This record gives sequence, structure tokens and C-alpha cells, in this order.
Amino acid sequence: MSALVPLLVTLPLLGAALTLIFGRRRRSQVTVSIVTLTVVFVIAAILLVTVDSGEPIAVSVGGWPIPFGIVLYVDRLAALLVAVSSVVLLAVLLFSVGQGAADGDDDTPVSIFHPSYLILSAGIFTAFIAGDLFNLYVGFEILLVASYVLITLGSTESRIRTGVVYIVVSLVSSILFLAAIAAIYGALGTVNMAQIAERMNELPQEVQLVLHLLLLVAFSIKAAVFPLSFWLPDSYPTAPAPVTAVFAGLLTKVGVYALIRTETQLFADSSVNVLLLIVALATMVIGVLGAVAQAELKRILSFTLVSHVGYMIFGLAIATPAAIGATIYYMVHHIIVQTTLFLAVGLIERRAGSTSILRVKGLMRAAPVIAVLYFIPAINLGGLPPFSGFIGKFALFDAAAEVGTPIMMVLIVAGILTSLLTLYALMRAWNLAFWREEDDSAETAARISYLGDAPAARVQTRRRVIPLIMTAATTGMVAVTIALTVFAGPLYQVCTRIGDALLEPVYISQLDAAHQNAADQNAADQNAGVRP
Repeated sequence: MSALVPLLVTLPLLGAALTLIFGRRRRSQVTVSIVTLTVVFVIAAILLVTVDSGEPIAVSVGGWPIPFGIVLYVDRLAALLVAVSSVVLLAVLLFSVGQGAADGDDDTPVSIFHPSYLILSAGIFTAFIAGDLFNLYVGFEILLVASYVLITLGSTESRIRTGVVYIVVSLVSSILFLAAIAAIYGALGTVNMAQIAERMNELPQEVQLVLHLLLLVAFSIKAAVFPLSFWLPDSYPTAPAPVTAVFAGLLTKVGVYALIRTETQLFADSSVNVLLLIVALATMVIGVLGAVAQAELKRILSFTLVSHVGYMIFGLAIATPAAIGATIYYMVHHIIVQTTLFLAVGLIERRAGSTSILRVKGLMRAAPVIAVLYFIPAINLGGLPPFSGFIGKFALFDAAAEVGTPIMMVLIVAGILTSLLTLYALMRAWNLAFWREEDDSAETAARISYLGDAPAARVQTRRRVIPLIMTAATTGMVAVTIALTVFAGPLYQVCTRIGDALLEPVYISQLDAAHQNAADQNAADQNAGVRP
């Protein structure tokens, strides 16, 4: 099975090369992209089943000794996130194919989109399976370079302007991350995560804290944790609908994934949990208050994205196996549901010619299918039972209640209020966009006049045809959100095992075993080469 691990990265890179070769041959590029992501999903599913029933898989690429070689590491967490990410990437790709077929190259130039999209995928997968900090950094840079291209597709003024902000913030985060890597290597002589975990206690507590905070700040910018989340609500809404969907679903979660690895493996004995709890509280509350104050659907979802990252930081700060497992489950839930909501909003924009809840009205009669496709993930994100959003939040609150400290009780109350305000913001949009009739304007306009000065409240675009494949891709994602609830038991059990394993030292022994296996294989190859 170890031979499958490098394919998670090499296949998207090879696919990107092929799509560049095919240039403007749309069908060939689409075929390559779909086949590549489908194969990656199959490989990730196989690896998930393998590591869940056995031991994690570590591959020392090229047989180079640790810490000089590249180590790829697949445990339950990495395999699960690669599998979920490939599903999301495939669904968004199908959505974009439909948009491209209908609109041509207006929003997503085909010759640029497919290579950039597959390179973005390769960066995401690299980050998830990296066994050392430098290759985690490489994964971040791969996906960020591709995201720079994707976020400015179409070269409109607004996309270029927000793209510049996104690029500057990302570069600052990358510089901090690279500085942290250099400091860790200078202090410990390695960037391999297993060896860092072994050697970290040799350093003075003050040095550990500095290294810890450097990584926390770098990853918090990428994860859009308050107060480092200011860039996100303005950056995401201006991009094309498929790009916004995949960014919202995946890019911040790569940052959350890095935080999980940092807190559970690199600095397990260096606690900053109180700081994380305060940050989680601020992220949840301020994010959702921002959502309530918005009048444009993409901005509403962008602020809810920030607020719900707070739930993941909350679970990480609780720092018990049950809380880590609940965090992983909620992370999977949020990747799927947030992406689905952005796809549904993409359909609303095409049908109504706007995403402003001051302008969109009467869609229940005009587009009942879109109404359902928005409503189901909206109430799921709001945390109504029995959906996966409720299951994940209840598990987080239960883990916090077991700890029982006063600050945990405050976070539980804040989490409940955030969930209710999320539901209010999304259902207010539902009521105005779908239930408000075309002639029902005077009284409603008076009630929501306070939203008139909100950003993008008056933005109007043009109505466009919705190809069947765009609706089908969104419907498929809604089905996946329902599956998260139907199969919550088995999925949550996997996440519980992830939570237990992340706090155990099995990772170190597996990397050592992988290096030894690679060395033995090299020795066997050399012996075979000198035989007569």
C-alpha cells in the first residue's frame, strides 16, 4: 500500500501537465481533471480502510535517511481528509464544467482553470500527508500559488483588488511559517515532525513558547482565526462561484489541520489552551455578528465560515481525545456543508442575477429546486437536529462539559448563541430570497432598511441559464451532507479513533519503521544489482 501514497500528489501534478499540453481543448482537459480526482478519491478510500484497520503508512521517498529525506505519512486523519477533499474538489469541478460550458471563458478561462485547479489539489494533498514541516510549507505554497491564479480569474477590478490583499496576507503567513521552520531547525536540528516531538522537551520552556506561538500565528492566518481573519470576507466573495466554493470548503481547513498537528503532536506538553479558548470565543462571536450584519449571501457565508472555525479551535483547545475526535467530525461536516452552500448560492446568483438579499425575491415559485438545495445545508450549518451540524456541536459541548471549568461553560453558551445566530442569518436570507413575493416590497424594505449600507447590498449582475450539470453537482453535494447524518455513527467512530491516535506516540515509531524499511529495500536493490 505504501506505493499508493506518492500517487496522491503525483497524479494531480501529472494531470496539470496534461491539461497544459491540451491547451484549449476543453473536453480533453475536463476528462483529465475528472479522471485524476476520481482516481485520487479511490486511492484515498483504499488507504483510509487500510490504516483504519491497521497501522499508519509512512513512506521515506527515495530512501533518503531522516531528517534529510521527504517523508509522506498517511494516518486515519490524513486519509480521511484527502478522501473528503477529493469529493469536494470533484463536485466543484463538475459545477465549474457546467458553468464553463454555459458561459465560455468569461469567469473561468479553461486553459488556465484546469491546470491551476489540479495544482491546487496537489498542494492540498501534499499538506495533508507531509511528514515534516518543510514539506507542509511546500504544500501550502503550492496551493497558494494556484489560488492566486484562481482568485483573480476574469481579471475584473474587484478580483484584482481583493486578490492583492489575499496575496499579501498569504505571503506574510508564509514568511512567518518559514521563519518558524528556520528557528525550529536551528534549535533542534530537524524539521521532521516525529523528531521535533521527541526533542522539543530538551528546549527551555521560553524557547518552546516562542516556537509554538510562531507556528500558531502563521497557521491562524491561514485558518482565518480572529483577529487574523480580516482578509477572508472581502477576498472570497469576488471570485467565481466554483473558486469561492472550494476556497471556503478547503483552504481554511488546511490551516486548521496544521493547527491540529501542531497542538497534538509537536507541542503536546506546551499548553496554550486558555489562549486558544479565548481566541475560539472571539472567532465564534465576532464572526457570526459579522454575518448578521451582511446583506449579500456570499459575505454572509464568509462570515459564518470564520465563526465556525471557532468551533474547531474550541475543540482543539479542550485537548481531550473525545474533543479532538469531535473536532475532526465537525471539520469534515463543515468542509462538505460550507462548500454545498456556496454552490447553492452560485445557482441563486445565476437564477436571480444577484446575491443580495435586498434584491433577490420570489425564488420559491421560480426555482423550488434551488430552494431545497439551499435550505437543507443551511439548517445543517445552523445546527438543527438531527443533522451532522447538531451532532458535531453536541459532541464538542459534551467534551467541554466533561472538563467542567468556568471558561468551558462560557464557551458552551457562546457556541449555542453562535449556532442560533447562524441559523437566524441563513433563515433570514431564505425568507427574503425565497418566500418574499415580487410585489411584497414596501413593508419588507422598511424592516431591512438597516442593511442598505452593508457591502455589496446593491450589487446586481445578469441572469444566466443554469446548466443541468451545475444543479446535479449541487444536488450530489446535498446528498453527501445528508449522508454525514445517516452514516454519522461509523464516521464518528473513525473520528474518535483519530482523536485517540493523535495523542499517542505511534507516529514516531511508524516513521522510524518506514525509514528502516526504505533502507532495507535500498540494500536489497543494491545487492541485486551486483549479482552476476
